Amino acid sequence: MAAQLRSIDPRARLAAAALLSVCVAVAQSFPACLLGLAVGILLLAAARPEPGQLWRRGAAVNIFLLFLWCVTPWTTPGRAVWSAGPLSVTGEGLWLSLLVSLKANAICAIFTALTTGMDIATLGHAMRRLGCPQGLAWLVLFMGRYIHVIRNEWRSLMTAARLRCFVPKSNAHTWRTLATLLGLLLVRSHDRARRVHEAMLLRGFTGSFRPLDTFAWRGRDTAFTVALLFCAALLLWTELYGAPHA
Repeated sequence: MAAQLRSIDPRARLAAAALLSVCVAVAQSFPACLLGLAVGILLLAAARPEPGQLWRRGAAVNIFLLFLWCVTPWTTPGRAVWSAGPLSVTGEGLWLSLLVSLKANAICAIFTALTTGMDIATLGHAMRRLGCPQGLAWLVLFMGRYIHVIRNEWRSLMTAARLRCFVPKSNAHTWRTLATLLGLLLVRSHDRARRVHEAMLLRGFTGSFRPLDTFAWRGRDTAFTVALLFCAALLLWTELYGAPHA
């Protein structure tokens, strides 16, 4: 099943991920959000991504949601369900936090499942073939290629600072040092970007996207697209006729 899903045309997978994510993002009812999460889980079961990748993405999303749960229930106007001195937790705040949590996890699951096995070059090619601006496609390609290089540069700067007995603390010296390291990182990134651009120009780069591989649309791609269009229609129907809404 995982191999069959990964063999689907990247354009179909990327377009389906975007469509389903939009349907989930605009949903305001609990049944629609829950259905979106169920679709994401089913797609994850079919795609079988690497557990490490899945846990990292899920952790990044839910750590952000943890901060949301710490603020939204206390600051959303509505009927108080629990109070602690001048602060009170409202039912509307809890409801809103729950909806956002369902949406975020559903979108994360959908994109993780439908982009599993798709390298950054294929992703950029699919975006361009779907009509995305060329600048956006280039941004995705270079970000995927050089984010690891920039991370290694930052690690080398931090290693050099530690070799000079730098110990991070909550004081002015630490903040000045970190600001200096960030400035050095920006300078090194700019220099690398200039060298990469010069190397591309020497290899005949003219600013256009010229992939070496091509996509071939097949019958199973059509069947996959129709199935996910049905899921999107079901999400919209549940949103329109499901209750209650936030």
